[in-house]
Amino acid sequence: MTRWVWLLLVAGPLAAEDWPEWRGKGRAGVWRESDLVRRFPPGGPPVAWRAPLGGGYAGPAVADGRVLVTDYAAGRERAVALDEQTGRLLWEQSWPADYRGIDYAGGPRATPTVDAGLVYVLGAAGDLLCLRAADGAVVWRTNFRRDLGAETPPWGFACAPVVDGDRLIAVAGGRPDAKVVAFDKRTGRILWRALSGDSSEPGYSQPILAGSGPARRLLVWHAGGLAVLQPDSGKLLWEHPYRITFSTPIATPVVTGEFVLVTAFFQGARLLRFASGELVWRGMSDSEVRSETLHSALTTPVIDGEYIYGVCAFGELRCLRLATGERVWQSQDLLRERARYATAFLVRNGDRYIFHTDRGELVLGRLSPAGFTELSRARVIKPTSKSGSRRELGAVNWVHPAFANGHAVLRNDEEIVRVSLRQGGGR
Repeated sequence: MTRWVWLLLVAGPLAAEDWPEWRGKGRAGVWRESDLVRRFPPGGPPVAWRAPLGGGYAGPAVADGRVLVTDYAAGRERAVALDEQTGRLLWEQSWPADYRGIDYAGGPRATPTVDAGLVYVLGAAGDLLCLRAADGAVVWRTNFRRDLGAETPPWGFACAPVVDGDRLIAVAGGRPDAKVVAFDKRTGRILWRALSGDSSEPGYSQPILAGSGPARRLLVWHAGGLAVLQPDSGKLLWEHPYRITFSTPIATPVVTGEFVLVTAFFQGARLLRFASGELVWRGMSDSEVRSETLHSALTTPVIDGEYIYGVCAFGELRCLRLATGERVWQSQDLLRERARYATAFLVRNGDRYIFHTDRGELVLGRLSPAGFTELSRARVIKPTSKSGSRRELGAVNWVHPAFANGHAVLRNDEEIVRVSLRQGGGR
């Protein structure tokens, strides 16, 4: 028996892991746990607990035994911490928030970011707070409008800040030259500012870090283009102009090997070289109706081997060739309803994917160049948010779940729920 086989036998299933930020650890949209359910039981996955919650599009984060989430009610935003095992309220911290001029004014948009005992929350009106994870005490705070000269985007501030070493990097939309700002994560002191805030809006796409060592990069997809910066200094390395209709870059950029992929609802997808920003291919249609590549509204696509998978403008699940952008297939089987802005979030788990549809469903399935294979489906949470278009259920659920420690955590504008995805439904 080799040493590696012995270690695997001793270790058994992959250990449980937290989900400390947008799309999980490293913002990669990958859940590495094993020993999870292969098919949902009749009636859906077992509910561990439910807790009341106010309005919001912000997904939950899970770290160190706590579920962290934000909401909005009666003119105030709030950050709450719940016990991961029981749903019991551990603490809450609230602040006034002026939502005048914000469309879809249902609540905060940004998933909390948890790091080293601190929680960073961003409200739709530009309030950035650093809270102590143990008790919710405010460590430091700032407001992008008051302190950085930003204007509130039409759909509110939505970009969850990302931690890089001792820095907390935020897409603030500040002026002048403070579209992106790095703070000392412990004190809130500004370390650097980058990119003009006058040329375009900050957009709604989440900043990510990619690469390692000297090649580590910060990617910010704002309304005027994709910018790649050095995270330690904010120095701009390259920028690919890509002006988005209605200033709505939303999907998170995806980096794989030498490539970076972005996709927008109207303009479609573009593939660039990660090192230089050189354009490899682009969609040629500016119409979500006459779409050709991948015109995603909210869905961040995935790159799996030589193929791209994602959800297009009217809920079509599509497969493209990575090298060329050529469409291989499309299917309506995942969303079932053909509707404008129809959305499902994709998370990879081993040899399959977990999809959360905007109909409040969890779907287990596989993706391959041959097509989409559904393995199991269950309705888990009620859609409660307005969609802006006609929908069969009258509302949608546009919130990315957290997947942590054998469970999925989902929220709407009324409640947050934790369901077991472990084999046998264990806690």
